[in-house]
Amino acid sequence: MNAVRLTPPAGSVRATIPLASSKSESNRALIINALSGFRGTLQNVSAARDTQTMIRLLQSEDPIADVLDAGTTMRFLTAYFAVTGQHKTMTGTPRMCERPIGILVDALRALGADIEYLKNEGYPPISTKGFSSLGTNRLAIRGDVSSQYISALLMVAPLLPNGLTLELTGDVGSRPYIEMTLRQMEHFGVQTVVDWENKTLTVPPTPYTPADYAIESDWSGASYWFSMLALAEDESAEIELLGLKENSLQGDSAIVDIMRPLGVESNFTDEGVLLTKTKAESSLTWDFTNCPDLAQTVAVCCAVKDIPLTMTGVESLKIKETDRIFALQTELRKIGAELVEVEKNTRYEVRKTSGSDAIPTFETYDDHRMAMAFAPVAMRQEVVIEEPGVVAKSYPSFWDDVARVADVHFIA
Repeated sequence: MNAVRLTPPAGSVRATIPLASSKSESNRALIINALSGFRGTLQNVSAARDTQTMIRLLQSEDPIADVLDAGTTMRFLTAYFAVTGQHKTMTGTPRMCERPIGILVDALRALGADIEYLKNEGYPPISTKGFSSLGTNRLAIRGDVSSQYISALLMVAPLLPNGLTLELTGDVGSRPYIEMTLRQMEHFGVQTVVDWENKTLTVPPTPYTPADYAIESDWSGASYWFSMLALAEDESAEIELLGLKENSLQGDSAIVDIMRPLGVESNFTDEGVLLTKTKAESSLTWDFTNCPDLAQTVAVCCAVKDIPLTMTGVESLKIKETDRIFALQTELRKIGAELVEVEKNTRYEVRKTSGSDAIPTFETYDDHRMAMAFAPVAMRQEVVIEEPGVVAKSYPSFWDDVARVADVHFIA
């Protein structure tokens, strides 16, 4: 399928959505379970392509590990293969080979990993060629580039002879994802020492204990439904999202607080969370440092609702599956809005500029979150989204679920 056409709901909006399970939790649980000897039972593992790629590569004896476009899989497996002494060539899509990995490789080399760049210094493809511990048990690593580097190092740290203390330098981005990693490690028997004031994380050389683990539904996937509800013109609209917990490990559960000013009230139930409409505020300012994957969704929602948005903490968006800042700037123009860089790389504003009667066709840039962030526009007007298959990366059933509230027609 080359595109999907979405048209607004004809009647009242009432839907119960069986959300996909969390890719973030699944990928961490898979690595930790592998480091535990594959002896635990993981329940509700994500069907997302990234996670299925992780499963395939953990089980494979092939010397070439092709992660496709899965950034988390690339980073976590690089650390896993390196510290377990496996000889692997790690590669991916052309875009994946443009995404930096030098900070992680430098850290692993300092710990004793033999890693070689096969093409461009600092980028995949790379080759892991064994591990010989140098006895280093303390590293400094930037906290403001990718929390996935930090999580990758934390998860393999219990295997190091002297454990590991990480000193995080600069600002710490996506801290909830680091905390998710630490809490999952603790579930598997590794008690870490965390000092956020001094930005140090200490992991003892303690073997993991095999354990069973149940994975929660995905709060990142839930965010698109918050936007659907916010943009629904039916004031009595209700959407229930199944499998979510109020006290979640996932940082993207911040969507509850972000969307309240945009007119979405959340009420937790025994099954998940019920979304209902409430009065929206006239503007929103939000720091996305701890939840950058929500930025696209919120930007699109504010553009459609004509609610001025000020965003900070979005520096990492330029090195995601695509340059998400550029992609947002380009696609928001199609619905009469703009994303303006107010302070270089640090502060952006979303503003409505004009109305539009044209049916917009949104490009997805090989980015699952671009497709899903713009899908809720269909609650207000007909839209076309190109290459809708990109959602398989994190939420394969997304279009089936969208069909519960809007008309979905695939175009060959």
